[in-house]
Amino acid sequence: MKKIKKIKWLLFVLPCLLVICYGCLSTNAGSKAKKPLIVFVTGDHEYSGEATLPIIAAELEKNYGFRTKVLKASPDQNAEENIPGLEALKEADLAVFFLRWRRLPAEQIKYIEDYLKSAKPLVGFRTTTHAFNYPKGHPLEKWNAFAEWAFNAPPGWGGKANHTHYGHTSSTDVTIIPEQAKNPILTGVTDSFHVRSWLYKVLPDYPSGKNNVLLLKGHSIDPESADAIDNPVAWTGTNSYGARFFMTTMGHPEDFRVESFQHLVINGILWAAGKPVPATWSGKMNIDVPYRGIVNTK
Repeated sequence: MKKIKKIKWLLFVLPCLLVICYGCLSTNAGSKAKKPLIVFVTGDHEYSGEATLPIIAAELEKNYGFRTKVLKASPDQNAEENIPGLEALKEADLAVFFLRWRRLPAEQIKYIEDYLKSAKPLVGFRTTTHAFNYPKGHPLEKWNAFAEWAFNAPPGWGGKANHTHYGHTSSTDVTIIPEQAKNPILTGVTDSFHVRSWLYKVLPDYPSGKNNVLLLKGHSIDPESADAIDNPVAWTGTNSYGARFFMTTMGHPEDFRVESFQHLVINGILWAAGKPVPATWSGKMNIDVPYRGIVNTK
């Protein structure tokens, strides 16, 4: 009789345990699937974005609850006409761009265009101000102005905006714009810090639009140009598609060794993704990536 009762008890309990276990597995799988996806799009010739940004991506996965996918120019950073995997942008919750003078085919540009039209958030680094470089008369020539549409930044190098820099031998002192001292993106960022990036000139017409917030300004140290002026080096805003964005003209690989810049990058990505910036910092990352350099760098 006792054996029969025991068997009946097991027949009752075992299905319950199976249901509970299945529920736990489903919850865990569902939780993983719900993590926001950040897609990094890299290909910049010069600044090793394809090496620095994967470290940022790993940190975001480890400590900040994201899934990430890093796309790279193929077969290497100098390949201007192919970034495989851009279809991942269809599923992205945030897109991060570090590009320089690409000439992607129309079918790849379409994925970027669709992402822009979705009005989902973006983050941009340095040479993304001149992400594309189609020749005059090319069907995709208008994409040379990508940075203006996406980040309220100059529409390509030079041109009417006179987008330039103050020389490769110079560097930049960065300071917080006082009115933004309490901006969450600047949490943990020191009042001033120094970066290797030579200062980009974006003024007087950029950042364009009415909804920009200038976070940091840069002062060129030992500029090669006598007319060097201070310029914004990080800002947020709403772009022409209605999407929020974070943009910085910094991004030299040595910048990524500076803890304040690391803080800025993580905070900017969290802000763009609509996530709160934590009060505590998970710690400085080891980002020791060399500067590659190219002939006639921009």
